[in-house]
Formats: sequence, C-alpha cells, structure tokens
Amino acid sequence: MEQSMKSIKPLRSACAALIVLASVGGIFHADDSIAAASAPSVASSASAPVATRKENRALRRLVYAEFAKDKSIDAGDIGVGVKSGAVTLTGTVTDAAQIEKVGAMAKGVPGVVSVTNKLTIRRNFAQ
Repeated sequence: MEQSMKSIKPLRSACAALIVLASVGGIFHADDSIAAASAPSVASSASAPVATRKENRALRRLVYAEFAKDKSIDAGDIGVGVKSGAVTLTGTVTDAAQIEKVGAMAKGVPGVVSVTNKLTIRRNFAQ
C-alpha cells in the first residue's frame, strides 16, 4: 500500500502544477480572454511560415542544381538566398562574365520571381 501511495504523490503534484499553470493564464481581464478566444490558433498560423520555408529551401536547391549543370561555375563560393521566390545571389565568381551568366541561370529556374545579383569577382592576392 505504501508503494502505491508514493507513485500517486508525484502525480498529484504534477496535476497541481498543471492546474496552477492553467489558472495563471486566466488571471487576466475578461476582455483579454474574449480576444484570445477569437484569435486564430497557433497551429494554423505557424504552418504557413513552415510551408514558406520549405518552398524557399526547395527553390534554393533548384537554383544550385542549375549551377551544377555548368562545370565552369564554382558554386561553392556562391550564396543563394530565397524569400518568396525572390533570389539573392552573394559571393564571388572567377570573372565578370560569370556574374551575368549566374544571374541569368538563376532567373531561368521555374518559381524564381526576381534575382538580386550581388556577386563580385574573386580577387587573387599576390604573396
């Protein structure tokens, strides 16, 4: 009997803690509880940004895959940022012609809305 009482006590304290936490949320004014009840749920509003992030990552991978098709481009020094279809290219390339080439390749990827090309020419430092 004593052993079963020990297992119940932590359960009771955990329940008490949940009751206290639940009641803390209800201490605010009645107007706040009405506004909270009419607000959209957290799960539905949080799912939209997650979907957007997934779409951005997928588009980013497509842009990198396009760069990989051209062996003359070193995509290791090119950063691709995507936000709602808008692509931003950063980093360095070997020559000026590649700046335009990489920008055009990114624009040709389905789903890309715009391209901001911030690429620069890689400088070799003399030693």
